[in-house]
This record gives sequence, structure tokens and C-alpha cells, in this order.
Amino acid sequence: MVGFVGSLGVGKLGSVGRADGLCSRKSVVVMGTGNSFGKLFKISTWGESHGIGVGVTIDGCPPRLELSPEDVQKELDRRKPGQSKLTTPRKEDDMAEILSGVVSGKTIGTPIGILVRNKNQIGKDYDNIAVSYRPSHADATYDAKYGIRAVAGGGRSSARETIGRVAAGAVAKKLLKTYSDVDIVGYVQKVQDIAADNIDVDKVTLEDVESNIVRCPDEEVAEQMIGRIDEIRKTGNSIGGVVECVARNVPAGLGAPVFDKLEAELAKACMSLPASKGFEVGSGFPGTLLTGIEHNDPFYIDEDGRTRTKTNRSGGIQGGISNGETIVIRVAFKPTSTIARSQETVTRDGVETVRNR
Repeated sequence: MVGFVGSLGVGKLGSVGRADGLCSRKSVVVMGTGNSFGKLFKISTWGESHGIGVGVTIDGCPPRLELSPEDVQKELDRRKPGQSKLTTPRKEDDMAEILSGVVSGKTIGTPIGILVRNKNQIGKDYDNIAVSYRPSHADATYDAKYGIRAVAGGGRSSARETIGRVAAGAVAKKLLKTYSDVDIVGYVQKVQDIAADNIDVDKVTLEDVESNIVRCPDEEVAEQMIGRIDEIRKTGNSIGGVVECVARNVPAGLGAPVFDKLEAELAKACMSLPASKGFEVGSGFPGTLLTGIEHNDPFYIDEDGRTRTKTNRSGGIQGGISNGETIVIRVAFKPTSTIARSQETVTRDGVETVRNR
């Protein structure tokens, strides 16, 4: 209940003219909050899919960290669209411009602003979206909440919002590597029912991940994934999957009890990604099938005198605090909502219709 009330934001009660029939009673008019994440290292993303550009403001990065546009660009290049037949065909250069917070290749402790300009803006492609809602997109709910939205490309609900996250993540990644030698690798672990279950989380490398277009470090499984995606794509449909991310050399002691548990913070970051539907740490949901003695991670003292665990079903986090082992998380993503199929929907005026892609 507290979370629900908190989500209402700060606003006032008032009558809102509705064209979509989603809410006939008085609605809460709210400010557009919810665009920031973090406390000490805080990021705020901004911009719409087909606006002038998208980007991020990073507050809390310490001074004297060596940072170049290339540090950000190499991560943006990995996420930009149109790289293979498996991704969106939209073509964008996604070139990063560091607007502030960096002088002569080093951070100066002030907010870092990073902008990526949109170039492939074709608003007419979205003219019919203004009339009818796309099933399982954010069109209807944005109208219900705000009474107005950026129609072209979904605005803030577009996956282009993640450009700001990737840019900020590039800075955070370099910060963690510089000060704690933290190594982070993410990859596709599952596509529909095709899973890569034998990946060594302590040895998998970025080179392994980048060896194929589906970014699964198991080459044999990757070929199966590519075949399945291509098969479904040719029918005008889509499928979902699971991304696994590992963080190695994370120092023990990160996180806090109760509401600021490390896995809770990671879950919020991941579950706010477009199309995310589930989050796991360590053994995840399958861990519920084990007994306590099977699931517990026995302790031992290593050759350097550090307290370690012999297994890692906890996924590197215990009691909401990192324990020094490799952190392992997984995020489930639903099938892409944008498909080339006819679907039942309604217009903003509340008329039932059929939407053709």
C-alpha cells in the first residue's frame, strides 16, 4: 500500500478530459517523476524516442576519473539498433556527446551530461498509433496516467530510453574497474526454451559473448537460438528470453539491510528496463525446489585468510549485502510487443478495431 501511494506522486485531484474511456472518474494529475535511479551515484535519463535526442545526467561521479567519449561509445555501439537481422531495423549512429563534467579527459566531480542525437526520426510511421493502441505497449497506460504522450516510437517507453542507462553504465563500469577491479559480463542465457546452462560464470568473457549475433557465449546453443528467433521472425511474430549478468571481484559489504538490500536495488534497476518481466539472484526460483541443507553455501577460509563460500547458490549476496563471491543475476524479457500481425485493439475514442502492423 505504501508503494502504491508513493507511485501516485505529488499532484492534485481534478477532472481530466478522457478520449480513451480508460477512466471515467476523477483522476490524479501527477508530475512526470520516476526518471532517476541511485543515491550516491545518481543517474537521470531524459529524451523521447523521436525527439531531438536522448541522454543522461550523472551526479556523484568522483573527480579525476579518466573518461573519454570512446569509453562511452564502445558500450553504445554494442546496443545500437540495426546490427543484425535479429534486431530492430531502425538505423542510428548513436554517437555520444559529453556535454559537461569532463575536462581534458578527466571527470571534475560535477554532473556529467551525455547526449545522443536521434537521426532516424520518421514520425509518419506512427500516425495510426495516435488513433489506436498497440497491444501490450505503454500507449493506453500513458494516456490513462498523463492524458498526453509522445506518440512517435513510444516516447519515454521506447527502448531508446536505455541509451542513457548504457552511457551511465559505461561510466559506472569504468569507475568500478578502476577502484575495485570489478569485471562485469552480460549475455543471453535463454531464448524461449533453448538455454545455455553450462556457462562458467567465473570464466566467461566479453569476447565469448561477442562471438555471435545473439550474444550467447555457448556457440552451439547460440546457433539454436538464432535459428529459433529467425523462424519466429519470418512469421511476423516474436519470442522472449533471459539475460544473465555476472559481476566478479565485487568487494564484500555492499548493500544494506531491509529496503536497501543490494538485490533489491539491482531488481529495481533491471525491472525498470522495457519488457522486463522477472528477476532472479543466484539459484533464483529453482532454488525453491531445494532443501535448506542443499541450498546453503558452506563457508571456508581461503589461502589468503578470507572467508569464502564453497558454492554460490546465494549469487554473491546474503542478507542484502555482497559477500565477495561472484554476483549472478538474471532478467526475463517478454516477447517484443511490436509484431507484424493483425491484433484486436481499441481507439482513443473507445471504439473496438483491428490493428494491422
